[in-house]
Amino acid sequence: MAKDYYKILGVSKTASPDEIKKAFRKLAHQHHPDKQGGDSSKFKEASEAYAVLSDEKKRANYDQFGTADAGGGFQGGQGFGGFDFSGFQGGFGGEEGYDLGDLFGGIFGGGGRGRGHARKGADIAVDVEISFKDSVYGVDRKILLHKNSACSKCKGGGNEPGTDMKTCDNCKGKGQIKDVRQSIFGSIAVNRQCEICLGAGKIPKEKCHQCKGSGIENKKEEINVRIPSGVESGEAVRLTGGGEAITGGPAGDLFIRIHVTKNSNFKKEGSNITGELKIKISDALLGADKQIDTVDGPLTVPVPAGIQHGEILRIKNRGFVLGNGPKRGDLMLKIFIEIPHKLSKGAKILIEDLRKEGL
Repeated sequence: MAKDYYKILGVSKTASPDEIKKAFRKLAHQHHPDKQGGDSSKFKEASEAYAVLSDEKKRANYDQFGTADAGGGFQGGQGFGGFDFSGFQGGFGGEEGYDLGDLFGGIFGGGGRGRGHARKGADIAVDVEISFKDSVYGVDRKILLHKNSACSKCKGGGNEPGTDMKTCDNCKGKGQIKDVRQSIFGSIAVNRQCEICLGAGKIPKEKCHQCKGSGIENKKEEINVRIPSGVESGEAVRLTGGGEAITGGPAGDLFIRIHVTKNSNFKKEGSNITGELKIKISDALLGADKQIDTVDGPLTVPVPAGIQHGEILRIKNRGFVLGNGPKRGDLMLKIFIEIPHKLSKGAKILIEDLRKEGL
């Protein structure tokens, strides 16, 4: 009796390719035989189902004839010849973060996290608050972190300064160890990273006395970070290698999450700074010079006579610094004509005279 591949993956017969892939990923993650509690038979069954349903032609034949092809069907492991795992290069996600090498390395001959898949130190994220003015010009900040860093004595090498390295006896300098693993497809030889030299092929003749040969020490470290002009709240600056150091692999990255203090007068709009300029009716009719405070300090803004409510005054080169400067965006001021709620008797007489003039 033909197997119900849809039932095995837990999807409907109308499931999309993405739904089928997602269902298989979940089952493969759950039942992988190298995991604690894994089930090799269920893993093989799910793999068999996916090999058929992920292939458009095989799926069509299976739906019509109950087999993967019209001439004889899917025969156990034979169908894996056309099994494309390229869609899994992005990783399986989840808390354990399996990728193609993690999940299928011990079965299809991959090296797992060996060379080319070196472990990486943990990333670090910190929050930094800056002023609106600093976001306009950019600013240098010093951040004090308590983290695992390269040993200050051996500089991460693990050897006592002045001493040499020697060939690792465990892997004979290859950095990898060949293992024979039993899988659902039989015995397969795979390479794994040497746990002694961590893939380097060499170890210290004399271990560093300060870090005991690990090349790592936990310490406070001050890091200088340049926060660029134009950064907005919620954005992050990435400093490659600024995270946790790790033995036998690159350090993680440092992510600086930026929080820009709100400015009551101005806002960012692209490379420009926008704001509102409040003027009196007389200023709008006759023109005036208005003093305002900007990120560059006090500024005199000439308001032309006859300006209308809602018009925009553009002051060039007073916006955000572009790149390394000196070019900048502009300061854009929207005119807001203030209408008084009450008028004195004298003011009313003057306004009446204006009305007679047709104004």
